[in-house]
Amino acid sequence: MKTNVINAVGEIVGESELAASVFEAPISRPLMQQALVRQLANARRGTHKTKTRGEVKGGGRKPWRQKGTGRARQGTIRAPQWVGGGTVFGPTPRSYAQRMPKRMRRAALRSALSVKATDGAVIVLDQLEWPEAKTRHARRLLAALGLEGQRLLLAYADPNEEALRATRNLGQVCALPYPYLNVRDVLQCNALILTVDALRGVEAWLETEHA
Repeated sequence: MKTNVINAVGEIVGESELAASVFEAPISRPLMQQALVRQLANARRGTHKTKTRGEVKGGGRKPWRQKGTGRARQGTIRAPQWVGGGTVFGPTPRSYAQRMPKRMRRAALRSALSVKATDGAVIVLDQLEWPEAKTRHARRLLAALGLEGQRLLLAYADPNEEALRATRNLGQVCALPYPYLNVRDVLQCNALILTVDALRGVEAWLETEHA
């Protein structure tokens, strides 16, 4: 599969071949779904906590005597049936982490990249460079590509601080180093923009024989 290479102002300056093993891989929706669920689960902090009756402050004495009042027997005002009492079987801190073999994770990412390539949503930049760190330069590029207002994922190999500052104020653009590419961000974006160096890095990283 071939795609055009564009420069920072949206002009076509060449053509690049996309590795078939990465961008034309078999698409497995169950595998992508498993990788996505794992990623979302691993992002959960799991710090939720409610207090049991033994942890709620107060209630140190019996509210009334056991017999003779006509009321139900009670041992503490911090029992679960009381307002302000403890919680029965409430959430406690736990880990939601899920394990997934590296080969499966990489296969899921290849599937996601293949989905974007099939949709024609993979764009290759010759380099991530603008004359100055101004948002207007990034806006011009997106306007030239017809991608203004869309959710975009920009992957780079070597960071260019001025270029990254130019995209920082664009809330719909997410920029990250290519080794941090993941199934969630790839599937959520409307278009994936890769620099040439990032493209070669991704292909070397995800080649089938090395996965």
